[in-house]
Amino acid sequence: MSSRFKVLLTEKIDEAGLKVLKDFCEVKFASGFSQETLIRDSRDVDAIIIRVHGRITAAVMDSSPRLRVVARHGAGYDNIDVEAATERGIIALYTPGTHSDTVADHTFGLMIALAKKIPQAHNALKFEGKWQVREEYIGSDVSGKTLGIIGLGRIGQRVARRAMGFNMKLLAYDPYVTKNRAEEIGAQLVDLETLLRSSDFITIHVALTEETHRMIGERQFNLMKKGAFLVNTARGAVVDEKAMLKALTSGRLAGAALDVFEKEPPSPENPLFKLDNVVVTPHMAAHTGEARRRMAVCVAEDVVKGLKGERPTNVINPEVFGTEKRGE
Repeated sequence: MSSRFKVLLTEKIDEAGLKVLKDFCEVKFASGFSQETLIRDSRDVDAIIIRVHGRITAAVMDSSPRLRVVARHGAGYDNIDVEAATERGIIALYTPGTHSDTVADHTFGLMIALAKKIPQAHNALKFEGKWQVREEYIGSDVSGKTLGIIGLGRIGQRVARRAMGFNMKLLAYDPYVTKNRAEEIGAQLVDLETLLRSSDFITIHVALTEETHRMIGERQFNLMKKGAFLVNTARGAVVDEKAMLKALTSGRLAGAALDVFEKEPPSPENPLFKLDNVVVTPHMAAHTGEARRRMAVCVAEDVVKGLKGERPTNVINPEVFGTEKRGE
C-alpha cells in the first residue's frame, strides 16, 4: 500500500469506495463545509472528493500545491468550479449514469405520491386516525396523462421509459437532443412554452448552469396548464421558489413534489412546507444502498486512475489533458 497520495473526503462514502481509495491512498475527512475549513483541510492533499455540501472553488484549489484531482460523488457538478480546475491543470471528475435509474424511480414515486395525495392520507390515518379522509383526499390519475420532461439526458430518458408503462404521452424539451433521438426514446420534442402549456405533469432533469438558473419562473408558471403538477429532482435553483409558491397558492399549480431546494438544507420555516399540496424529500433521490455503492466505487476508481497518471473514465474537463498538471 502506498501512502504517497492523500485524498480529502468532504463526507462519508460507501465502504466499497473507501476500500478502493485506501488500497492506494491515505484518506482523511474534512472537518466542515465552509470555505475556510475546506481551504485549511486541503493544504496537503492530492485529490478532493465532494458530495452535496460545500464547494470546491479556486481558493480551495489554490490552498494545495499538490492538488491534481477534484471529483464530485454524483452526476451534477455545480459545486465544483470546473473552469478554475481547467485553468490550473486539475482533472475534474463526476459519476454520470451510476444512479440514473435510482433518481428516475424516486421521480416517479414523487409523482404518484403527489397525484394520489399519499403522504397526506398516510399522516391523517396513521397519526390522527382519520379514516374518512378517503372522501377528502381525492387524487388524480397518472396513467394516460401528458408528461413534460425538461432535460432528456440519462435520467430524463429513464423517466420516459417508466412513463410509457403508464401509457403517458411524452413531451420533451432539450436543446441538446435531436428530434430523431427524442422519437427513439418515445417523446415528442417541443419548445419549452409548448411543453408548459400542454403537460399535466412536468418533471425537471437538467444540470444547474447559468442557462438553467431559475429557468422556471413566474412567466413559465403562468404558461402552465391550470392544475398541472411539478416534480423537481434536479437542482433547486432551476426553479424560482417564490414564483412557485405563488403558483401553488393561487391554484395555477395543483401541487409540487420537491427533492431539491434553492438553499440546502432549507429553513424549517420555508413557506412551501406549510402547503398541503407540496411533497418534499431531503435531496435523497439517489440515495439507495446500490446507487451509493456504484457512485463511491466509480469516483474512487477514477480518482486513483488520475493520481496514477492514467486517464479516468468520467472526466468533466477533458481539455485538461495536454496541459501541465500540478504535482508532477
